[in-house]
Amino acid sequence: MTYKVGIAGYGVVGKKRHTAIKKISDFEVIALSDKNFKDKTELSEFKCYSDFRDLIDFEEIDVIFISLPNNLAAEATLKALKKGIHVFCEKPPAKSLNELLPIKNQIKDSNLRLMYGFNHRFHLSVIKAKQIIDDKTLGKVINLKGTYGKSKMITFNQTDWRTERKKSGGGILLDQGIHMLDLMNYFEGGFNKIFSIIKNSFWNFDVEDNAFILMENDNGIVAQLHSSATQWRHTFNLEITLEKGSLLLEGILTGSKSYGNETLKIIFSDPDGDKGKPEEKILSFDEDLSWDLEVLYFTDAIRNSANILNGSIDQAIEIMDLIERIYKSDKDWKQKYYQHD
Repeated sequence: MTYKVGIAGYGVVGKKRHTAIKKISDFEVIALSDKNFKDKTELSEFKCYSDFRDLIDFEEIDVIFISLPNNLAAEATLKALKKGIHVFCEKPPAKSLNELLPIKNQIKDSNLRLMYGFNHRFHLSVIKAKQIIDDKTLGKVINLKGTYGKSKMITFNQTDWRTERKKSGGGILLDQGIHMLDLMNYFEGGFNKIFSIIKNSFWNFDVEDNAFILMENDNGIVAQLHSSATQWRHTFNLEITLEKGSLLLEGILTGSKSYGNETLKIIFSDPDGDKGKPEEKILSFDEDLSWDLEVLYFTDAIRNSANILNGSIDQAIEIMDLIERIYKSDKDWKQKYYQHD
């Protein structure tokens, strides 16, 4: 069987997904949509639409990859599911938690596959770290501490939808910090005690440019995160402390190559030592296979009618619920943007 595929949103991410799909022998992209397309002959080898709704309505596709702005993601996902189409949707899964609830209801008891693009789970350094945590080589997790930041919110100008709360739903935390929060949930989740300071005082838009977060779960595991759009040196750093050592993920391979080399430092505790210089092992990862691995995971789930365990609707709801609780835990931010909740 050949699966006919559409891509809604043909910007940088949509094109990356297309490159990965081309490597799947029984998946064929036949139609694209992008608001910048002027007519249906934009790319002659595909049916092209300027509106994703037309792509879904008029094309007989089996699968759709959605790379649309936050305020359109949930609408496109729900519309495709109602038409019986398997859906892969980029993060964030929606502009708000409430937008996901009809999707959850629609996919319930369905044979369709729905996956969200929490891409960092498929980076090789993260896969290795998860393996070490799961096999208890270094014991149980004690705490986590992360920093994920860049110097601005994409172009950061008045025409960029990411700076407009009505379109984006949030700023740097929802746009980029969501990846780090998802990894913290992935490694040791269930955070329910939350303290936060949310700021937008540098860029002065109505979305946050910095979020400082402290969380704890029922097992007493504490996680700390700084999500920033004023990190002039782009930074990805996640430290996981365990009973018998720690894992330090530094750098992550991206298209911009601005986050440094991707490494995993494995640190083995020395209970008898007192100099704070334990044995270390550094693993380096020189190739970003995450896009290919993620698409392969999704397409395998479709072929084999397998459950989505990474990027499921339940995980999407969990992370959006966590983000909204983080926003609301800052009383000033809650009063400004959530006073009617």
